[in-house]
Amino acid sequence: MSYTTDVGKTAVSLVTHFLNTRWANYTVAIHSVEDDPAYQTHDVDLLWSIVDGHGRLRIIPLEIKGDRYHNTGNFFLETVSNANKQTAGCFLYTRAHWLFYVFIETGDLYCLPMSITRPWFAENSERFREARTSTPIGQDSYVTIGRLVPIQTLCEEIPAILHWRKEGEIWNQFPLSPAIE
Repeated sequence: MSYTTDVGKTAVSLVTHFLNTRWANYTVAIHSVEDDPAYQTHDVDLLWSIVDGHGRLRIIPLEIKGDRYHNTGNFFLETVSNANKQTAGCFLYTRAHWLFYVFIETGDLYCLPMSITRPWFAENSERFREARTSTPIGQDSYVTIGRLVPIQTLCEEIPAILHWRKEGEIWNQFPLSPAIE
C-alpha cells in the first residue's frame, strides 16, 4: 500500500470514528464505497445513513480528503486530478453533499458543505495560488493541481463550515475564527 493510500485510508477511518461517536444517535450505517467504480466516477467515498430529526432515513454522500500538511494553514482544493489526462479535480465534480477534510496528524476535521463551498470557490478561486503535487502510483506518479486556500479565509467566508478535533477518543468542536466565536 502506498503512502498516499495510507493517508486516504487513515482519513476514512478517522471520519468513520467521528460519525460513529459524535453522531451516534443519528447514524444508522456507514458504507465505504471508495473502491466501488460506480461511486468513484462521482468521487464519493462514504455513504452515511442517518435518521434525521423528523425520523426519516437519509443517505448522505461524503467525499473524504486526507492531508498530512497541517502546518501550511491551507486547504488544497483539487482542480485537476491528473495533469497529463486533464481530468477534473474532485473538488469540482464530486457529487458528495459534504467534503470532510482531515488533517490526519493533528486530528483536525473540517466539514465543508459542498452546496455552499463549491459556488464560493467558483467565484473566488483566482484569489488563491495554484499549486501542484505529485501523487505516486506504483513506480510512476502523476501531477495533481489545486488551489491553496487559507483555512481561516474559507472558514470566515463560509460560516457553515464545522471544525472538530480528535483528542484521544473524543471529538470536540472548535470555533473557526474570532469572528465566529
